[in-house]
Amino acid sequence: MTHSTNRARLLGGAPRGLMSIRADAGAPSTTEIAGLIREVNTTFAAMKASHEQQIAELKKGLADAVTSEKVAKIDAALLDQQKALDEANRRLAAVQIGGAGEAGDTPEARQHRDAFASFARRGVVQAAATTYSDPNGGFLAPPTLDLAVTRIQSQMTAMRRLAQVQAISASAYVKFKSLGGATSGWVGETQTGTARGETATPQLARMEFTPGEVYAEPYATQQALDDMAVDVEAWLAGEVAIEFAEEEGSSFLTGNGVNKPRGLLDYPKVVNSAYAWGSVGYIKSGDASAFIAASSSAGPADCFVDAIYTLKAGYRASARWLMNDLTAARVRKFRDGDGNYLWQQSTLAGQPSTFMGYPVETDDYMPDVAANAFPVAFGDFRQAYLIVDRTGVRVLRNPFKSNGQVAFYTTKRVGGGIQNFEAVKLIRNEAP
Repeated sequence: MTHSTNRARLLGGAPRGLMSIRADAGAPSTTEIAGLIREVNTTFAAMKASHEQQIAELKKGLADAVTSEKVAKIDAALLDQQKALDEANRRLAAVQIGGAGEAGDTPEARQHRDAFASFARRGVVQAAATTYSDPNGGFLAPPTLDLAVTRIQSQMTAMRRLAQVQAISASAYVKFKSLGGATSGWVGETQTGTARGETATPQLARMEFTPGEVYAEPYATQQALDDMAVDVEAWLAGEVAIEFAEEEGSSFLTGNGVNKPRGLLDYPKVVNSAYAWGSVGYIKSGDASAFIAASSSAGPADCFVDAIYTLKAGYRASARWLMNDLTAARVRKFRDGDGNYLWQQSTLAGQPSTFMGYPVETDDYMPDVAANAFPVAFGDFRQAYLIVDRTGVRVLRNPFKSNGQVAFYTTKRVGGGIQNFEAVKLIRNEAP
C-alpha cells in the first residue's frame, strides 16, 4: 500500500466540512477509552503470538501462506484500532482545550462575533464594528474562529503538535542561534604576553522565518446562510481546517520554502559522520531499500540504536520517533536478541506507544520505507523545528463569483523551518 493510498484510506471517510475531532463532537467517556485500550492491547498480543509462530515456521523452512495472511490481517486490524484510540484521545484533547464555551467572553468579543455572523450571512458590517473590517474588503475572523482552526490543525498534524509554535505580528520572524566556537586556555600566575593571547569569539547564526499564505475558498448557498440555525463560524472552521491541515502537514515535512514552510526533509541531508550546521545528519539502515534482516550478528533495529546515540544527550530526554503508520507496522515487530519485542504498546489514554524507550508519533506525510527514502526521524522536535503563525484568520466574502452561492476566501499566513539542526537525526534506507 502506498503512502497516498494509506492516507486516502484514513482520511477518506471524513465528510467534507465536518471534523469528528471538533469540540462539539463531545468528549469520549472513560469507559469508551478504556474499551479501546483493551482492544488494542488484545490485538497487539495476538499479533505478537502470530508473528512468533510465523518466525518459527520460517526457521523450520515451512513458510505458511495462511499464517502470513493471518499476521497481515491482524496488523490491519491493529492499525484501525489504534486510529480509533488516537481519534478518541484527540476528541478528548479538543474538548479540554476548547470546552470553556462563551462564559468568559467580553462584550467586545460577543459584538465582534455577532458582526462576523452578519457579515458572513449578508455581507453587512454593523457601524459599531467597523474597526474589524479591512480597507480592502476583508474581515478579521473573531477569536473563537481563529482558535477553532488552530485547535483542529494541532490535532491533525503531528508536526504542529511536536514543534515550537510562535505567533508573530510582523512580516517575518528572526532569531539567532549560538554556534559556540569560543576558546580558552590555561596560564600560570606570572605568565604574560603571548601566553595570554586572544581567544576565538563565539559565532551566531541568523535565521529568518517568513510565513507564506495558505488559503481555502469554501462556498455556501445564500439560502443556507439566510437560515439562522446555521452556525457560520463552526461550518467555516470545519471547512478550512481540512484544507489548512493537509497543506500544512505536507509542507512541514516536505515543503520547499517557496511561499510555504520549508519542510524538515527539504534541507541538505548528509551521513552523520559528515554533519555540519545547516544540514541534517542521517544514519544508514543497512539495506538499500528497507531494514536489514535479523541475523546472529545484527538486527533491523541496529540503525535505531545508532540514531539514538548520535543525537546529543541534551536532546535525548525529550526525543521522539516520527514515522508513518506503515513504517510503525514494521517497527513494532522488531525484537532483541532474547526475543523480546522492542515496541511497548501504550496502556494509558493519551500516552503514545514507545519503541526502545522513546515515544512514537505517527504522521502519514512521512515517507514510506523505500530505496533511498528517509522514513524515520528521531529528535527533540520542539528544539528542532519552528512554526510561525501570523496572527489572525482573514475572510473575504464574495457573493458575485457564482449565482446563488457565496464564496468565503479564507487565508492564514504560516511559515516554518528547522531552527536547530543538532536536535534531529534521520534514518535512510541505504546499504552500508
